[in-house]
Amino acid sequence: MSRMHRGPLLSAGVMLGVGLGGFVDGILLHQLLQWHNMLSSHLPPDTLVNAKVNMFWDGLFHAFTWLMTFSGLVLLWRAGLRTDVPWSTRTFAGCLLGGWGLFNVVEGLIDHQLLGVHHVRTGPSQTAWDVGFLLFGLALLLAGGALIRAGREDTVPRGGLDTARTG
Repeated sequence: MSRMHRGPLLSAGVMLGVGLGGFVDGILLHQLLQWHNMLSSHLPPDTLVNAKVNMFWDGLFHAFTWLMTFSGLVLLWRAGLRTDVPWSTRTFAGCLLGGWGLFNVVEGLIDHQLLGVHHVRTGPSQTAWDVGFLLFGLALLLAGGALIRAGREDTVPRGGLDTARTG
């Protein structure tokens, strides 16, 4: 059997995980729960102008998450065209979780901690919410890493018939 290359599936899954994790954040925390906007710590959306500025920056955030998701789909399509890429549910699911966790950790460290442009939920417990967001991201990274490691055993190439080893 020729050498298997997991890299294309790993890249696609992480990129999709970052994009989809960003969508969860943007849709759930920004829009449905309305806990924060991109600039809400510096520009509270308490006037029409402030709300419109925050909405614009939320739109840029969603454009970023869309681009990440689209890029992940392109990478996944390309990986699917290769017969040297082992299809592994465990690897792919691990990359999705890891990408989401990566999004949470990077976004939480940069936007919540370093720049302070917004917090998960502003108020007396905002530090606890921010730390919880980071811990959730770390848990996703750890769970994703465990699945990716378990997926190393999956060596059946795309379209392979051996379903016993495709997790």
